[in-house]
Amino acid sequence: MAERKGAAMISAVRAAAYRIPTDRPEADGTLAWNSTVLVVVHVYAGNHRGLGMTYGHSSAVSLIEEMLGPAISERDCFDIAGCWMAMQRAVRNVGRSGIASCAISALDLALWDLKAQILSVSLARLLGRCRDHVPVYGSGGFTSYSDDELREQLGRWTQVDQCRFVKMKIGSEPERDPKRAEVARRAIGECQLFVDANGAFAVRQALRFAEQTRDLDIRWFEEPVSSDDVQGLQDVRKRVPAGMDVAAGEYIFTLDDARGLICGDAVDVLQVDVTRCGGIIGFLKVSALAEASHVDVSAHCAPAMHRHGACTVPRLRHVEWFHDHVRIEQMLFDGAPAVQEGTIAPDFARPGHGLEFKSADAARYLVSGEGLT
Repeated sequence: MAERKGAAMISAVRAAAYRIPTDRPEADGTLAWNSTVLVVVHVYAGNHRGLGMTYGHSSAVSLIEEMLGPAISERDCFDIAGCWMAMQRAVRNVGRSGIASCAISALDLALWDLKAQILSVSLARLLGRCRDHVPVYGSGGFTSYSDDELREQLGRWTQVDQCRFVKMKIGSEPERDPKRAEVARRAIGECQLFVDANGAFAVRQALRFAEQTRDLDIRWFEEPVSSDDVQGLQDVRKRVPAGMDVAAGEYIFTLDDARGLICGDAVDVLQVDVTRCGGIIGFLKVSALAEASHVDVSAHCAPAMHRHGACTVPRLRHVEWFHDHVRIEQMLFDGAPAVQEGTIAPDFARPGHGLEFKSADAARYLVSGEGLT
């Protein structure tokens, strides 16, 4: 078969990691942290450059430099599925999940951005959209926050950004959680309240919280127990009050991970993270599996990477407007999304993701790699 006319070969792959401090101490039901690591990648072909990213650990940079970059080097940059398979094969003996899947996700996102850049179209247009904007839910409400901080943050999302849904963390001090949920309910009025235990509870603890807060009309209980406990998730889902959806899936790395939650009747809403599950290719595979199973999906965190792909998924409910990632993306990326009337939308006038990394602004946070320009 003749080679495609005008094919551009991948000439270079660059990656760097940046550790950005949080604006104040943060914690959830199973973890406390004071910084977030952003991994940014650039893929080059011809006179064009694609941008991708993930959140995780700086070791992803070494994996990209030593294994994944060489796996896709000198391939046709339009051969994204072929690149994806080559990267999956490259990490066979080190494991496809975890850091490897995050690194593959960042490169896949960069390849799609590169293709859209070459074609001078937005990524949403390239993928084929079914909507022009997507709802977001404000996400934060960390267990390290005082009641006043919780009230201020959730109230701002509902009153200023006009979000219809907001989420708070629970699980660090279970005995205080019902009271904190009452504070949140009073702050947000009629807005839908979501809670996230990050797998901190056992089944009985989760059900106790759900019963104690029945009058607060909580609509979403995320990871009431560990996502690894499919039977536990199913048990909670069957017994929580009517109208309370059980959600999980942020740690999906493979299609089999998604299939396990769906086939186990473990979730009402499947969370999918494009920066973890294999990039756009993985995101669309998981979303199609969910659609075939009549399960809604919700995009987890990283709104700058989700806004285009989210416009293509018929059963997508919303994108998580996560405090840490929103702050980082608006600090370090020109063209980062902003909320308008509770939604975000792609900039259809800009090719690809519509983003430009502010490398000079990020330089002081560099922890791995040589930095990007």
